Amino acid sequence: MRLLSVLAVAKTASLARAATTYDYIVVGSGPGGSPLASNLARAGYSTLLIEAGGDEADNPTYRQMGNFIEACNDEASRWDFWVKHNDDEKVDALYKHTTWDTGDGTFYVGLDPPPGAKYLGIQYPRAAVLGGCAMHNAGVSSLAQDDDWNIVANLTGDLSWEAPKMRKYLKAIEKNEYRPAGDPDHGYNGWLSIITDDPSWAKATNTTGVRILNKFAEFLGQKASDEVTLLSQNDILSASPDKDYTSSLYNMALHANSKGERSTPGDYVRATLSDPAKYPLTLKLRTLVTKVLFNESSTTPRAIGVEIMEGASLYKADPKYIPGTKGPVSQVFASKEVIISGGTFNTPQILKLSGVGPKAELEKFGIKVVKDLPGVGERMGDNYEASIRGVTTEPIPAGLTTSIFRTPNAPTKKRNIYAWCGPFSFEGFWPGFPDNRPNQWECALVQIGPKSQAGTVRLRSADPQDTPDINFRFFKEHGDQDISELVAATNIMRETWKAAGAPALPIQELHPCPGELGKAPCTDAMQKEYTQLQAYSHHATSSCAIGADSDPLAVLDSKFRVRGVSGLRVVDASAFPVVPGAFPVVPTMMLSQKASEVIIADAKGA
Repeated sequence: MRLLSVLAVAKTASLARAATTYDYIVVGSGPGGSPLASNLARAGYSTLLIEAGGDEADNPTYRQMGNFIEACNDEASRWDFWVKHNDDEKVDALYKHTTWDTGDGTFYVGLDPPPGAKYLGIQYPRAAVLGGCAMHNAGVSSLAQDDDWNIVANLTGDLSWEAPKMRKYLKAIEKNEYRPAGDPDHGYNGWLSIITDDPSWAKATNTTGVRILNKFAEFLGQKASDEVTLLSQNDILSASPDKDYTSSLYNMALHANSKGERSTPGDYVRATLSDPAKYPLTLKLRTLVTKVLFNESSTTPRAIGVEIMEGASLYKADPKYIPGTKGPVSQVFASKEVIISGGTFNTPQILKLSGVGPKAELEKFGIKVVKDLPGVGERMGDNYEASIRGVTTEPIPAGLTTSIFRTPNAPTKKRNIYAWCGPFSFEGFWPGFPDNRPNQWECALVQIGPKSQAGTVRLRSADPQDTPDINFRFFKEHGDQDISELVAATNIMRETWKAAGAPALPIQELHPCPGELGKAPCTDAMQKEYTQLQAYSHHATSSCAIGADSDPLAVLDSKFRVRGVSGLRVVDASAFPVVPGAFPVVPTMMLSQKASEVIIADAKGA
């Protein structure tokens, strides 16, 4: 079934256009690239969409949202990036999920590797598949804070980025399935289905899960009697002007349909390919882009196409990669523009391999400099994530308790934590994650508005099959403040646990304060040390950011154009100047919709 699906897509694509020159080439089919390529083709422009992975549309591991853990671990799409959290490898080695290659085809995860094991680092899986990481994530749909959009307007003077004007892009892509029809804040005819969790569990009064929920509502200043109403009617994707300042319980939104099936940008691509209108979209799967091609005959170099290597599992992040494997190399051309949507790790790598990036770094690897652009691969950011986890005496019957709130020590009046609690385990990524235990209970925390953006994506070599050197440099800037906010949120979560009562109590906390809840030693100092070493992340952004004309590290202008060259844009999460809210997947799709509008308008005005 899956093979037939891939062949059908390939056949449709080849019928759409067989030439080697297109109006547009889009590199990468994730939340940035897939919507953009589809929109360009629907506007009548011949468009080639290139994806290094395959298509898993008919694979239930990916289609059913509830299987996201299996999807994230699946070698059919998984690319393993082994990243650093710090400059000091000895500090990173204290991260409890540090991974080592044992040399016998297995991994060791932990703090005491066997003799001879090769240090790999911290696993950061990405998805090489049509639809990108929207195909293996948990589907959490969240919006950027207003100031995350306004910063672009403030930096560039482009007022089209002002937050109230960005809402139309959500409405354009959204097929809302949880709000009453006609809600002016939402869209109902887009390609992205969005649902919310079933909150009916909260109706079971005086259960351990509801008692925890009651305590949480108390902390938020909300009435416990209003819980079911809050969970069922409080819109987590609200357009309210005070939403960024409102601490509340919510019902988690997911990019899935009412059947629990994942909704992704890849669906939009397949719909575009199969549409009777025969839009001029070509999809090229299992194809690795090795560099952008430039015409340098004029003062400003112009992107004219890309070099590609065809074949499956050609990138060394792919666990199925066989050393020495290469594929046939060829070139394809774009008469209008090349758009890179490879994601926060691969987009800066592709630009650098193409000669666009910091001059000294390019010359180090013998790469001809097309444009010295110092900011490529710099100032990467991410949401810090942490959790408090324990084991209860008896299972706690509950669904997810989701909230967005402000800790008392937040530096502004805006909320700074997105949290969800329930009988699950999530503590970051490592081969084979998670570590499930009977009667587990956890609150996972995502920090909104991290203060540090000191991460980098730099080349290891000039080999396009090699992975880049990725270092997040956690907590390098204003680290004490960020760590303190996470600890404050953890303390709040712990207090809600104490309200569970019998038969859940006593709870054995596993981390950050091991031992019986309320009796084990647990100071803020202990928790800060634990958080600094064990925080994790998986929402990388900003490695090729939009910025001001006066900023030497700005990579893009407000129209996504790469500075200093022509015919080349970047449309993906790497373009955000700051991390957008708590989960960047939907903001990236909104960004892609805006880019579509901008690029089509430029084409019509040319």
